[in-house]
Amino acid sequence: MTDMAIPSGGIPWITLVLFLPLVGVVTILLAKEELAKWIALAFSLVVVAASLPLWAMFDVSTPAMQFVERHSWIASPPINYAVGVDGISLPLVLLTTFLGPLCVLVSWTAIQTRVREFMISLLVMETATLGVFVSLDFVLFYIFWEIMLIPMYLLIGVWGGPNRIYAAIKFFLYTLTGSVLLLVAILVLFFEGGQTFDILALSKAEYDPSLQNWLFWAFFVAFAVKVPMFPFHTWLPDAHVEAPTAGSVVLASVLLKMGAYGFLRLTLPILPDATAAFTPIIMTLSVVAIIYGAYMAFAQADLKKLIAYSSVSHMGFVTLGIFAFNAQGVEGAILQMVNHGITTGALFMCIGIIYERTHSREIVDNSGLAKPMPRFATFLVIFGLSSIGLPGMNSFVGEFLVLIGTFLWSKLAATLAALGVILAAAYILWMLQRVVYGVPSSHMAPKLYDMNWREMSMLLPLVGFVFWIGLYPKPLLDVMHASVNNLVQQEVRVMTVQDQPVKNTEQYVIATPHPSSALLESEAQ
Repeated sequence: MTDMAIPSGGIPWITLVLFLPLVGVVTILLAKEELAKWIALAFSLVVVAASLPLWAMFDVSTPAMQFVERHSWIASPPINYAVGVDGISLPLVLLTTFLGPLCVLVSWTAIQTRVREFMISLLVMETATLGVFVSLDFVLFYIFWEIMLIPMYLLIGVWGGPNRIYAAIKFFLYTLTGSVLLLVAILVLFFEGGQTFDILALSKAEYDPSLQNWLFWAFFVAFAVKVPMFPFHTWLPDAHVEAPTAGSVVLASVLLKMGAYGFLRLTLPILPDATAAFTPIIMTLSVVAIIYGAYMAFAQADLKKLIAYSSVSHMGFVTLGIFAFNAQGVEGAILQMVNHGITTGALFMCIGIIYERTHSREIVDNSGLAKPMPRFATFLVIFGLSSIGLPGMNSFVGEFLVLIGTFLWSKLAATLAALGVILAAAYILWMLQRVVYGVPSSHMAPKLYDMNWREMSMLLPLVGFVFWIGLYPKPLLDVMHASVNNLVQQEVRVMTVQDQPVKNTEQYVIATPHPSSALLESEAQ
């Protein structure tokens, strides 16, 4: 894969998007605390505006990195400030910038203490996550990967619930352990790949298969903890329950995607032999996560824990699609990352809205809301139906493509994964039946009032994306296609020269026109 310059009027768009939140941090530090919320909202909206040209000027016909910026940072060892986006990273960049102002709005009245520090943490978190998605140098990637730990630790540990310290430390230790292994793998690649930290150059280098095996598991632990994959998921429910609403939104919608992105950007292209060899293990763990997460969601009385375990299940579809090694599976996985960020982020916002009124996340305390809160009930039902993959809504498209891709890899794996869709419908509909249509809680009734305009302004854009992606996903799929095509073809070339040749090469054929669009049009007919 080569770099590609896009005419942009000489404006360094990625650097602008990446560091504007830090300009907001400096402004908040210099301003009065009562202005912190307004400054954070203003800068997060500016970041959204600055990211739109990336979408508008993106060339969907090439897999090359676009809007690339390279500057020497450290001469020896050669470390560069190198950033760029392709069809895999651009959707995640836009998802991150879009959620920024919504996280500020959802915290508008919920955060009453240390507001300045909270808004600073949100903006630093935005820069760190964006940095992971745009970095083309391994050291730069690792720096942003580690910086993310600090604001997330603070969001949970300072503004979280009663057990916030336990949850924050558990989150920190899990992710730090994976990060240490990631650092070791980066250093090994540096010495074995020509003493460079350039991610694209290292993707073209060849490594001994036995070395790839060790590096694969180092990468796997680092990324599996972030996803989180079974059995590395145990930190997630605690972190979600204790985190403030904005922390849960960032955690579910953006941070979990960093692990899946690591598999796509680093594991598959750099370690193709090991990836092909260990795919059956990853696919098995993904299917287990789908079913296990769904069953655990059934058992939850806490709304946040229910959605947290549903994330484990839904992210299982993401890893399933990634390791299916075909265009349908990988594109479905990327689309599902975006869908999960929209839908699960919205569900956590809904829980935050009701928590501000009842100060309880227990289902029994938040029942029968349709009458006192009809607007809230409507939004909750929409996002609940989106979560279960109702046709016409965003999650259906992603799950459909993932299951098609998985079916081409293994009919048994696809059949077992499909059980997760059925189980999701069961636990989400049961939750909606109790929360929306259940018997109202008498001691909570006086505290209930419907959503105001600020709360509706957070959720209305998300509703728009739910139906836009569900009814017309082609623009997003077109952005991904060239990059996914290039990635899949690289992996297929490796698999066809191994001792275990591809049994059914038709599953890897990248059809023209766009395979995913053709499948969806066929399904619609």
